[in-house]
Amino acid sequence: MLYRRSFLGAASLLALPATLRAQALEKPKLTLAVGGKNLLYYLPLTIAEQLGYFKAEGLDVSIVDFAGGSQALRAVVGGSADVVSGAFEHTINMQVKGQKLRAFVLQGRAPQIVLGVNPKTMPNFRSVADLKGKKIGVTAPGSSTNVMTNFVLAKAGLKPSDVSIIGVGATQGAVAAMRSGQIDAISNLDPVITLLQRSGDLKIVSDTRIVAEADKVFGGPMPAACLYAPQSFIDKNPLTTQALANAIVRADKWIQAAGPNDIIKTVPEAFLLGDRAVYIDAFLAAKGALSPDGLVPDKGPETAQRALASIDAEVAKASIDLQAVFTNDFARKANQKYPRA
Repeated sequence: MLYRRSFLGAASLLALPATLRAQALEKPKLTLAVGGKNLLYYLPLTIAEQLGYFKAEGLDVSIVDFAGGSQALRAVVGGSADVVSGAFEHTINMQVKGQKLRAFVLQGRAPQIVLGVNPKTMPNFRSVADLKGKKIGVTAPGSSTNVMTNFVLAKAGLKPSDVSIIGVGATQGAVAAMRSGQIDAISNLDPVITLLQRSGDLKIVSDTRIVAEADKVFGGPMPAACLYAPQSFIDKNPLTTQALANAIVRADKWIQAAGPNDIIKTVPEAFLLGDRAVYIDAFLAAKGALSPDGLVPDKGPETAQRALASIDAEVAKASIDLQAVFTNDFARKANQKYPRA
């Protein structure tokens, strides 16, 4: 009941000037972990930072970038980060391990992950079954790109042990690994995917940047990038959590109204991987998979659980409380504050 009263008081506090609001927030200065910040998967996070949306909510957010989502997850579990910008499915996996993590605002309504093969090392590729015994590059072992790989392999009758998983990151290192033939296939995101595709160094096998294809692959809406935190953080810091959700929802809506030139002018130059045209193509390919409002789809958690259960025996046999891995309460309030872009 005490939590309910403090949470309902958030609306009036949010109307205060930023300087006073910062004093009202329980934890205005915090650390946020992300795995592959340059990826379009996390574009709302970058927009919220670059356009000052976090600061406008009275927040001082220190963003720490890791090679992959699994490493960002370890940061929050280990206590070196307060919040994670990461893949939704980690909240389910960690509940199975006894860790209470909860997503509270969505950045992506489809995974945007693309699995493709290397035309140089696999010129005669015909089906996913051909990947048996091959080296597949992912952003980091255990990350969402690894989960996607396992899922696609499972549908083809292959086990994770049938391939070699190699962490290649989400920047030029991933591109170089494909072009040099160090890996036979890759599971990664934009702008890496578009860069490889344009240079002829990638043959796409499965593309979840397309919402309809993602729904087909996973059998329903598959929530992707989100902000999630330990339930204890949310309980202790409801106003801070609301401020984070406000900034991301505002960024979600800005992106949907933005054109390619708006994006190019806003993201850091280093994110473009040396080719603005590629980044524009990547943005246009990924835009439809980004969340328009920060809300987790009703059937999304169920889809994520089903996908994970198909590749993980522990998830399959576990009794999972899906209502405990996400909440739309903060995103709904954010939409009331920012009804338009």
